[in-house]
Amino acid sequence: MGVLRVLWGIMGRISMFRSYQIVLLLAAALAVVAFYYFGSEKQNFSSTTKRIKETQASHNSNRDDADLSIDIQPGHLESRPGAGAELEGKPKRFHALMMFTKVDKSLSLQQKFQTAMRSMVKHGRFLEDEILVLHYVSDLGSQEFGEKMLPELLLDASFQYEVVFHNVDTLTEKLFPIVEAMQKHFSAGSGAYYSDAIFFLSVAMHRIMPAELKRIVQLDLDLKFRSNIRDLFQEFNHFPSDAVIGIAREMQPVYRHTFWQYRKENPKSRVGDPPPDGLPGFNSGVMLLNLDSMRRSTVYNQLLEPERVARLADKYHFRGHLGDQDFFTMIGMEHTELFYPLTCGWNRQLCTWWRDHGFTWFLEFSFTGLKLQSAPLCIPNPTPYMANQSTRQAIHMEDPQEATRSPCFYCLCFNTTRGGTSDKNTTSAVTAYSV
Repeated sequence: MGVLRVLWGIMGRISMFRSYQIVLLLAAALAVVAFYYFGSEKQNFSSTTKRIKETQASHNSNRDDADLSIDIQPGHLESRPGAGAELEGKPKRFHALMMFTKVDKSLSLQQKFQTAMRSMVKHGRFLEDEILVLHYVSDLGSQEFGEKMLPELLLDASFQYEVVFHNVDTLTEKLFPIVEAMQKHFSAGSGAYYSDAIFFLSVAMHRIMPAELKRIVQLDLDLKFRSNIRDLFQEFNHFPSDAVIGIAREMQPVYRHTFWQYRKENPKSRVGDPPPDGLPGFNSGVMLLNLDSMRRSTVYNQLLEPERVARLADKYHFRGHLGDQDFFTMIGMEHTELFYPLTCGWNRQLCTWWRDHGFTWFLEFSFTGLKLQSAPLCIPNPTPYMANQSTRQAIHMEDPQEATRSPCFYCLCFNTTRGGTSDKNTTSAVTAYSV
């Protein structure tokens, strides 16, 4: 009996040991399963990204698993390579930048942002080896809003894209020493406020962006695109040798008013007059910045020097409040060779403020003069697109009938052929208008 009791005890301990082994094996198996399961879920944490994957086939898109809703540090690049990114050689990148500050606090800006992005996606078409890089200059609150909204807004994109957020404070710190002296001439108020420096980003972008960034398009947030944004980039190919910036003319008599004293002293001056012979100034809602040419242009960089800015501002009695637009307009009076004028179709400005505030007589006078020249397509009728008084830009209207309904009072709407002759029966095509 004693032997049996010992044998029974040994078998019991063996059985207990096997039970522990089984428990340990089961625990290990569960750990492995949990590791792969939760590891997979972490990679696809964003529900938006899951929706992108689920709709990939139906939209015939080229999306991968990138999650734009995760915490992207300022200046960090979040990419969506998609189809064609594995091709040999580097893909060609098209860079577009928008100011994106205080958007989280403004319902109006949020609506404009959504309109801009949805219309850009709707009309955007790029080749397989091309990537549209979207740059947003933002504060942290607006960046969080953008990261939340962009996956949905870019859901139907047929092209590859990358997103870069630039912290506005970081860029302002770099810009301020360069543009401080000019701010008092082109900013509201009498001082050079640190925070206002960001409104001169386009003026000195070539000095603060990496040298690898050669060209970029800067766009206002209040745009609605009417055709492929890729076509806008092709305008770089038409820059004259000395041009560093592509920009559309101002379509309202803003600068005729700003230059009133200079015009009084110089009655034969073209300054402030409408095209084709006048110099109406520029509108910075759509700009093509050849950063490489800006870096190499001796003339342009000399114009950034404080004494040169002060001299020109004194000569033209210039006092503005529109930042970079004012600077480009002022130096454009002296150095037209630095600018490639975009046709009015690339930046159709739908604002009617001047017409509604006592300048109807002048707009009608300008329009009558233009009619004698070319029977322009743009006529001073109320636009059906205007949602509010802040409505301004139109980029590429393809339908001539639509263009006739937008109030292009101050420009001559015809394309100049690349050979140097004018086809005054050809209308310019605009891609976006602002809402």
